[in-house]
Amino acid sequence: MAKASKTSALEETSGVSSAALSNANAIKNIQEKRKLQRSTDDLVSKVIEGNITALSQSITLVESTNRSHLNQANAIIKACLPYANNSVRIGITGVPGVGKSTFIEALGMHLTTQGKKVAVLAVDPSSTLSKGSILGDKTRMEDLVKNEQAFIRPSPSGSSLGGVARKTRETIILCEAAGFDTIIIETVGVGQSEIAVHSMVDFFLLLKLAGAGDELQGIKRGIIEMADAIAINKADGENKKASKMAKSEFKRALHLYPEKESQWQPKVTLCSALHREGIADVWELVETYVSNVKGNGFFEKNRKSQNKFWLLQTIEDRLKSEFFNQSEIKIALEKQLLLVAEGKTTPFAAAENLLKLKNSL
Repeated sequence: MAKASKTSALEETSGVSSAALSNANAIKNIQEKRKLQRSTDDLVSKVIEGNITALSQSITLVESTNRSHLNQANAIIKACLPYANNSVRIGITGVPGVGKSTFIEALGMHLTTQGKKVAVLAVDPSSTLSKGSILGDKTRMEDLVKNEQAFIRPSPSGSSLGGVARKTRETIILCEAAGFDTIIIETVGVGQSEIAVHSMVDFFLLLKLAGAGDELQGIKRGIIEMADAIAINKADGENKKASKMAKSEFKRALHLYPEKESQWQPKVTLCSALHREGIADVWELVETYVSNVKGNGFFEKNRKSQNKFWLLQTIEDRLKSEFFNQSEIKIALEKQLLLVAEGKTTPFAAAENLLKLKNSL
């Protein structure tokens, strides 16, 4: 009976070589990169052509929190940048119930009749509990959403600065590259959202209501200081008289503030968005303002200043995100939070410990 041949544990079995596997993986990676590049190039070319589907897909990539989408989103933004910066950016704020959505629709419809292409970036409040958003601006702007010269993009505010969607700044660039010459950004109307929107627009409009009891109280609020114009909405019917009185109060209040760097004296006007009255007057104010600040150089200076602000803000956001997303930090943070809650350490000492841990990683 023949003996079975012995095989060494070190003996190499037949199969695919490691070199072949490495080569196959390299080819696969190159193919995936080429596919991604083709996809990016295709999206960019279609965005520049004004294709709304491509614009929406690009904005979705920019807004995505998926790390794998970051590189493609950045590539799209970079490619679109030469076609951007050719619009008038308008920020619109006001307390909930002032009629922002109705006003924006009325303004948008007015502008499209003049041949303008209007993009509305409406920041929708996210629930602090469920993290969900209604994203209802498209239902509130029934006429504008059907207008081929308009584009409405509601975005969940999430937990970003002042409720402003995390990537609104980049979305503006994409909309401009797609040929939209008027960008309207609607704020949530609460908290610090006005500050964030003010730092990314050319003209800041504050919507007010007559008889709301804040005509004089508004003097104490920083929001008045930021406004380039105040439009008192719902100035119709029995509310007309109260609206005219409110206009006088606000005009007096605005004169108490020092002159703006733009050398523009903020104006107050009346309108009724529901009846589409006074909307042309508001737009005339915007055009006069833009003409003035372009003439004295403030328009360009302000945009450069905003770019610097958003550079620093982006670095701050990225560092914060990377800090809190580290698994070691997450575990240590829970322990430190417990110690703080039990009074065994101070918030400052806990923060110091976490920062030391971050530096050691």
